[in-house]
Amino acid sequence: MATNAIDQTRRMLSLVTYLRERPGAHVQDVARAFGITEDELISDLDVLPMCGTSFRGGDLLDIDTDGDRIWWHNPDDVAEPLRLAADEATALLVAARAVATLPGLRESDRQALVRATAKLETAAGEVGAASSRLSVTFESEGGVFADVDRAISERRRLWLRYYSPARDELTEREVDPIRLFAVGHTYMEGWCRLTEARRTFRLDRVAEIRLLDAPSAPPELELRDLSEGLVQPAAEDPEVVIEVGPGGRWVAEYYPHDSAEEMPDGGLRITLRTPDPASLRRLALRLGGEGRITSPPELAESARLAAREALAVYDGAL
Repeated sequence: MATNAIDQTRRMLSLVTYLRERPGAHVQDVARAFGITEDELISDLDVLPMCGTSFRGGDLLDIDTDGDRIWWHNPDDVAEPLRLAADEATALLVAARAVATLPGLRESDRQALVRATAKLETAAGEVGAASSRLSVTFESEGGVFADVDRAISERRRLWLRYYSPARDELTEREVDPIRLFAVGHTYMEGWCRLTEARRTFRLDRVAEIRLLDAPSAPPELELRDLSEGLVQPAAEDPEVVIEVGPGGRWVAEYYPHDSAEEMPDGGLRITLRTPDPASLRRLALRLGGEGRITSPPELAESARLAAREALAVYDGAL
């Protein structure tokens, strides 16, 4: 079953209490108690050490696992009453009020957040009153996130207008959402009814979104392991060779590749694989004089043609 972000947060909060009471708990037993897979539990445990009782990075949860048992090394250090500095209390109050306004938030969660915010305001005293003069407005991605999260919770289909940079076009499609995740950007994984295939959508590329009354019914799919990143080329994917100058060396940092050979001019000859070689034409245009596709020949020619067409449009606009 797909898990949304709010459900995962609830589970992780409960997990902290559970582990405090059961030092050295077995991974298998904890996963069974929470009704999740061992891989999902390990994923939660990877996040918990980044949580703690200070916005400044101190008093983090020192939790780790050897794959069989889970150890929490500093439960007493983080069990003392939380004392917030003025800036921490202000940041927390402003963030809490902003989240409470998100569309798609369950009403029970909204009311719980409002009650917690009121208690924090009382405890913060003058700082709490001052924080009321500050506000945060989420950009459109926040609303998209809330709608996707709600669709997953209510098992409803979504309608999207989505921008595809590879084709430089907006498309309309219906999607059965599966999960939300973040790898640099925030993404939705879902079953696209336009292509009848699993697709990944970057939330900041969603131009418009609507919840539909139709139920979401994606086929049973094994969730992809994203520990190696979002883009994981397969051995059978077509090979592409790109030569970049010194100003294009960043390509080797952002694109998974098989090899990156040093060139005499300080550039790189990068060999990579992709299921959609045509999507690299935009990369070639972005590189300009700092890079070119050299193989396969048909893609290299297609990239040169795209560059000439772009230049013609630019010259015509002058």
